[in-house]
Amino acid sequence: MQSAVQSLRNRCETMKSYIKNTSSPYRISILGVGLIGGSLGLAFKSAQDTVEITGYASRKTLRRALRRGAIDFAAFDLETAVADADCVILGMPIEAIRTTLKTIGPFLKRGAIVTDVGSVKQIIVQDAQRYLPSSVTFIGGHPMAGTENRGIVAADPLLFQNAVYVLCPARGNKIPRSSRFIRLLESTGARLLFLDPKTHDRIAAAVSHVPQLLAVAMMNIVGAADSNRHPALQLAAGGFRDITRIASSPYEIWDDILRYNKSEIRKVLRLLIRHIGKYPNRITARKTGLKKEFQRAKELRDAIPKNTKGFLAPLHDIYVQIKDEPGSLKKMTGTLAKNRINIKDIELLKIREGTGGTFRLSFDSASIAAFAVKVLQKRGLDAVQM
Repeated sequence: MQSAVQSLRNRCETMKSYIKNTSSPYRISILGVGLIGGSLGLAFKSAQDTVEITGYASRKTLRRALRRGAIDFAAFDLETAVADADCVILGMPIEAIRTTLKTIGPFLKRGAIVTDVGSVKQIIVQDAQRYLPSSVTFIGGHPMAGTENRGIVAADPLLFQNAVYVLCPARGNKIPRSSRFIRLLESTGARLLFLDPKTHDRIAAAVSHVPQLLAVAMMNIVGAADSNRHPALQLAAGGFRDITRIASSPYEIWDDILRYNKSEIRKVLRLLIRHIGKYPNRITARKTGLKKEFQRAKELRDAIPKNTKGFLAPLHDIYVQIKDEPGSLKKMTGTLAKNRINIKDIELLKIREGTGGTFRLSFDSASIAAFAVKVLQKRGLDAVQM
């Protein structure tokens, strides 16, 4: 009887400890509260978790971050910013991340998790292993999301919804998928992908870094034509506008990325030059001989999940045309809400004033998408599933 009572007491103490640990605030320090850092702060504050967020940035940025609710406290020196943090997020450009890793080690509490948001991972993970104490865990991070705009004013709590968030643990650093840090990242709507740093940099060079250079090159080619009194920029709509959208990205960010991933970027550029170098001779022939190239490219492009930022874990689309009149949008979203259908992503594809617009709605499964089409059609809306 006594052992049973003692066992019950032990279980109660364990439960009390669990409740205490899970209800206690998770202290996060965001160093650099710009677009990414600010968006993470807003997303974390929206999550069903108790977090306390300290921001470290310029005074002007901190004031704006406090007003927007992205942070709870402002810190004006690194030691104060990270001293009590369970998790430290380095939301800065790569050069600043490297400098900060060299200095924050002595101020970190034992057991803290340190992560970053840089677009290059090998050099940052190497610095973390070199400069951070063994009592903390470093997990390199790269949320593959963003906009053409910058700073805390552009921060958005939904920025990471359906975006790939790459995590690159430093060698020997493992973190369980059930950890509070991982659960908090998942609460942003991001889809986590674990990669080793070298694989990340190799893939990022091909799918992100070289496309940036191509967008810059194409924009400058067309711009040169336009300077010679050709209406090039007036015709640069549709596909050209889409593929050159990233040409608006600021050089200050890309300078670090290009320098610190130059080895992988040069490899991809050489492959690109060798591949596209065949085209001039082929297009001079009566038949260009590029049919197989186009077919293969189409097959590969069609294999990319269409509705996930960063190409991971596809969603399922429907397309809805609504009239340009008061209440149309509410009719569409209200019908879905009434039937307890959750929209995972929404995009306005085309609009014509006075006529209407076409929306792309994305859902978790094909069956949910089909059900959404059914209920919308019942309400008289033009909805189709592709």
